Amino acid sequence: MNVELRGIAAPGGWPAPGCRCASCSRLRAAGVRHGPVSVVVDGVAMEDCARTDVPGGFELHGPRGGRALVAAGPGTRPEPVSGVEYDAVLLDLAGSPEHLGYLRHVGAVAATTEVVAIHVDHRVPSPVELERRMAFWNRPHHGPHRTLLLGGARSGKSAEAELRLAACPEVLYVATGPVNDDDPGWTERVTAHRLRRPAWWRTVETTDLVSVLKDETGAVLVDGVGTWLAAVMDEAAAWEDPSLAQPRLDDLVSAWRRTEARVVAVSDEVGLALLPTTTSGRVFSDVLGGLNQRLAAESEEAALVVAGRVLELG
Repeated sequence: MNVELRGIAAPGGWPAPGCRCASCSRLRAAGVRHGPVSVVVDGVAMEDCARTDVPGGFELHGPRGGRALVAAGPGTRPEPVSGVEYDAVLLDLAGSPEHLGYLRHVGAVAATTEVVAIHVDHRVPSPVELERRMAFWNRPHHGPHRTLLLGGARSGKSAEAELRLAACPEVLYVATGPVNDDDPGWTERVTAHRLRRPAWWRTVETTDLVSVLKDETGAVLVDGVGTWLAAVMDEAAAWEDPSLAQPRLDDLVSAWRRTEARVVAVSDEVGLALLPTTTSGRVFSDVLGGLNQRLAAESEEAALVVAGRVLELG
């Protein structure tokens, strides 16, 4: 099936008329405009191809026998026909990249399926950002591949980690933080993270990251390295003598280096905060900073997330 895009945008186009958001303003200033969705399939306009309606969109039947699943509009998630592996999917990836993960999860999208973003608009900051995300979503779901995402508190690093793996059919989410029902604020944050994750992701709460990295071969999200280190420091009684935790750190770095998984790990960038005023705080900052450096050195990708913006680190 040959899919030719002549327009990719939502019905109002991109930039949207009269919209003053940053996304639309950037395109307008650059003299760029993307027209509403217009697709030609095997030389025939999509409107002239046979189609069957499905919830959230339609199944398109190409003139050469191919089949495509198409989102009806922005915010829609077309349901696949059971047992069908599509030649192409045209989806609202700006709004629902996790729907691609769902389609892969149920077998509707295979490695040979062409994945196309349509109904694009100012929900994505720029065409360059869409291209960046598409590179993650079309990447092989297995490893080995290691990504370390650094950032301060509330920087958006966890959301970026989830975004990078959103289109994977299976993801193991490793939560290293403590379960503390006595802290309403912490409970609220944990609940928000759970609701943001796709329902088909697996979740495990553990500090045994070494076993996870040794055993898994698919997509793994670790959130995060800082809470893991705090637990290890407690378990090793290493707050007064950090060297007691060193074997655990060495084991983690070794497992990170040898893993066959596609792993994205979130960690705190210690250089963004004020110098801790307590001895334990300074110890933690020093150890975590050193661990971040070691993990980054063994990573194919590392990035810093600030205010939701991502700076790739060479």
